Amino acid sequence: MNNIIFHLAIPMINGEDTKKFYGDILGAKLGRNNDHAMIFDFYGHQLVAHTSKENITPPRGIYPRHFGIVFTKESDWDDLVFNCENKQVEFYQPPRIRFSGELTEHKTFFLQDPAHNILEFKFYLYYEAIFGATDVMAIGDR
Repeated sequence: MNNIIFHLAIPMINGEDTKKFYGDILGAKLGRNNDHAMIFDFYGHQLVAHTSKENITPPRGIYPRHFGIVFTKESDWDDLVFNCENKQVEFYQPPRIRFSGELTEHKTFFLQDPAHNILEFKFYLYYEAIFGATDVMAIGDR
């Protein structure tokens, strides 16, 4: 399983804004790109942004659709928060701790890219909560 790379395709509105957000702000390396699509190395996974011909409207919230990264090192999460704050990135939801004191306790924050895609960045206090903790029913803030 360690040699598997996740692929996600998302809509984009403006290529330059997309390059700035994913490249300059989030540090994703830009790969192949043209006028209608671009591929990013997004934390070791393939993120492909495609120009959308449809009108893209902002979502009403984070549910049901968002994507992101689960950091396994707290310092990586902290570094990204610092980077976003330093670059004055507007948080969709600011950094906070969810489920404090529980097995599923984690740090989280949300961003919105230029095409209104919502991204979440997490760090779990207990690694087993990422895929395990099946006896815990709470998932998300609903």
